[in-house]
Amino acid sequence: MGPHNTWFEFLPGYGNLRDFLQQALGRGWTWQMFKATHFGIDHVLATLLVLAFLAFGASRYAAAVGGSGDAGLVPPPKFGLRNLFEMLSDAVLNLMESVMGEKDARRFLPLIGTLFFFILFSNLLALVPGFIPPTDTLKTNLALSGLVFLATHVLGVRAHGIAYFKHFLGPSLPVPKSLVSSGEFPVLFPLMLPIELVSHVARPVSLAMRLLGNISADHAVVLAFFGVIPLLIPVPFLVMGVFVSVVQAVVFSLLSAVYIGTAVAHEGH
Repeated sequence: MGPHNTWFEFLPGYGNLRDFLQQALGRGWTWQMFKATHFGIDHVLATLLVLAFLAFGASRYAAAVGGSGDAGLVPPPKFGLRNLFEMLSDAVLNLMESVMGEKDARRFLPLIGTLFFFILFSNLLALVPGFIPPTDTLKTNLALSGLVFLATHVLGVRAHGIAYFKHFLGPSLPVPKSLVSSGEFPVLFPLMLPIELVSHVARPVSLAMRLLGNISADHAVVLAFFGVIPLLIPVPFLVMGVFVSVVQAVVFSLLSAVYIGTAVAHEGH
């Protein structure tokens, strides 16, 4: 199996599905940095695999704690999926509480927690030979960061109304009341507005590029050492890969919590 081959290629009908989607979704144009690329569906299938695992783990957790009364509050003695999902959920919640408070952390845990779980297990998939992680492509990462970008501003508007956009104009400074009845006006808005717009647009781009760069590099290193000597030598790099996978999931979730927490906070708006 080559470095770009995956176990998905052994699925019945894989080639026919790829050729069909190539005709419907393949990019036939080139421009500047967008060159001709090899069309593939491995990242999509890897995404479905991660989602299937998360759905299975969530169902097992719900079955373990649902309908069992007080017994559902006590973790089982043996480590399993329930313990794993509960431990990770608590870690994400504590992380969110440190940056956005307990109330907002519990409110936005379903969104940011889902992002954390998906990114974490997508990253870890890179450590399994024969699989490509969904986060190894810019399209997936831009979709995730774009979701955070939209959620940040939609939730900001819901929390503050049209006044949410005032922080794009910079601080309001005293001016003669003959000019403005309130006596204050964001006089620096010609300077602050472009800076704020560029800053907010750069957020999803930086989230996506940071995740892509780290996971792609880690995946390439692991594959290289597996190709040279598949026994023992890759072990330290697998350990490093686990560390990188966890850190990148934490960084993405932490920054998402910071962006959303800042948007819905009442201070500074």
